[in-house]
Amino acid sequence: QVQLVESGGGLVQPGASLRLSCAASGRTISSYAMGWFRQAPGKEREFVAAITWRGSNTYYTYYADSVKGRFTISRDNAKNTAYLQMNSLKPEDTAVYYCAAARDPLYASTDYRSPPSYDYWGQGTQVTVSS
Repeated sequence: QVQLVESGGGLVQPGASLRLSCAASGRTISSYAMGWFRQAPGKEREFVAAITWRGSNTYYTYYADSVKGRFTISRDNAKNTAYLQMNSLKPEDTAVYYCAAARDPLYASTDYRSPPSYDYWGQGTQVTVSS
C-alpha cells in the first residue's frame, strides 16, 4: 500500500509560482507512474501532468495543453517524492490539486491522462490564484 501526501498549495496572485510536493510512503515509487490532476468546483477532475518510468533512469513527462510551458513535473526518487512546479499561474488554475501513483508504467496517453488508471491518491491541496 502506498500513501501520498500533497503539500505546497496556497493563495497566490496571478503570475506567481508555487511548487507542490507529493510525498509517498509505504513503498518505493521509483518505477511508478506519477500524475497530477486538478478539480475545480463544479468540474470533473482533469489531467495536469504525468511522469512515467521507461527503465533504468529514464522518465518521460507529459502535460495538458493548458499548462504546457508553465508547469513542470519532476521526481526525486531518493526522497520518494514527486513535484509540480507551477509558474505564471492564472486564475483558471484555481483548483484542488491531487497527486496520484500507478503501479503500471502507463505508456499510452489514454492511460496516463485517465484517473482510473491510478491506484493511489493523495487527499489534495488547494491552489487559489486571485488578485
